[in-house]
Amino acid sequence: MALRWTGVGRLRLWHLLALLLLPVLALVTGLGLWLTRHDALESANAAYDRSLLGALKAMDASISTASGGLSIELPYSVLEFFELTASGPVYFRVASSDGLVELGHADLPPPPQPLAPGVPQFYDATYFGESVRLVAYRRAIGAPAAAPAPADAGSALVQVAESTRSRQAFTRRFVQRAALRDALVLSLMVLGAAATLAVALRPLGRLARDIQARRPDDLTPMASTPLPADIRPLVEAVNQQMARTQALVAQQRQFLDDASHQLRTHLTTLQMQIDYARREPDPARVQDALSALAREMARATRSTQQLLALGRSDTAAVDCAPFDLAALLRAVALELLPRARAKQIDFGIQPPATPQGTGLALGDSGLLHEALTNLVTNAIAYTPAQGTITLSAASEPQGWVLRVEDSGPGLSAEERQALGQRYRRGPQAAAGGSGLGLAIARSIAERHRGHLQLQARAQGSGLLALLWWPRP
Repeated sequence: MALRWTGVGRLRLWHLLALLLLPVLALVTGLGLWLTRHDALESANAAYDRSLLGALKAMDASISTASGGLSIELPYSVLEFFELTASGPVYFRVASSDGLVELGHADLPPPPQPLAPGVPQFYDATYFGESVRLVAYRRAIGAPAAAPAPADAGSALVQVAESTRSRQAFTRRFVQRAALRDALVLSLMVLGAAATLAVALRPLGRLARDIQARRPDDLTPMASTPLPADIRPLVEAVNQQMARTQALVAQQRQFLDDASHQLRTHLTTLQMQIDYARREPDPARVQDALSALAREMARATRSTQQLLALGRSDTAAVDCAPFDLAALLRAVALELLPRARAKQIDFGIQPPATPQGTGLALGDSGLLHEALTNLVTNAIAYTPAQGTITLSAASEPQGWVLRVEDSGPGLSAEERQALGQRYRRGPQAAAGGSGLGLAIARSIAERHRGHLQLQARAQGSGLLALLWWPRP
């Protein structure tokens, strides 16, 4: 049976538990009633069969062969008493094996199986349209009642039957009482479960009210001490999510503060240069002011682009998909080749060491393109003229790595450890730098569960930037 959980999900927890538990409880109760009826029927048969067997033994004791034939003195008092206890008609039959003697009800149903001498057999049958319970017994003529007879001796068949109405009435009354008892127990179980659930779910209701009463900007952790142990993991998960949300809000607030400060600085500088150009009567100095204005505008544009890239690297979803490492290196190299040529820098790429010169990686190619662009831009800015810059990539067993190696002045171990923070610039920083390039690359690496590492070159001065991220 398939449940439509879209509709079940709208139910309250109490209704859902009732929907799941009540059918199970009803099934268990029905099974219990069936077992009770079976046990009651067996108990009634055992009790009534003993009375039936007593009547049979009384009939058997009244049989005599002392006169050389078969004589019987019917115990009417026993039969009358048995008929009263049976609450219905009683039938009997005594017949010899040779057919000369036939007493009682000759048409009583015979036993379904052959009778063993001296062993009574109980069975059910229908007599004149009424259900009866019978016991049959075969005894040897001329032998004690309980002794087996020789094969050639005559025998007598004794049968006693009674109506099963009293048994059925007893069983019916027993099952009815059991049904009333089980219904009462089931009702008490349902009421007890409802009361227990109401008490057990009260902390959830209190927790929901506490959350609804919070201010929109209240991200403090919720207390989990007065709650049941089963609910504490939920509260701890909510606290973790609120902590992450609080960190994200603080990061966005810091980003807005940094962005506003950075843009205000550029706008103030632009406004000062415009005012200077307006007051300056010398056309040559006006041209110098306009050139400075253009350079400041370029720096402002670059800072704005980096701020947007930083905001995107912090918040954009990482769309991991297969991409070609060699194609990424070529795209960044062609984009920044004019800047490298303007400084006469030997700018080259080293494709991944594979037979085809390509290597598939898994990651967000757009974000990684932005990170690699910032690393190469920094390398071009700090590498002197006639220097070298090499881009390379590799596929490792644990992940992938992008490398940018330059022949610039390099950095000390302390400086390499500090760089990568926002607006943190190196000691040889260019005038137009904003200190965001490495921060963008580090943020993108962390979004890929990787890291950015700055190392000294193995030979000569310079810097080696490694952006590594792991395989899924």
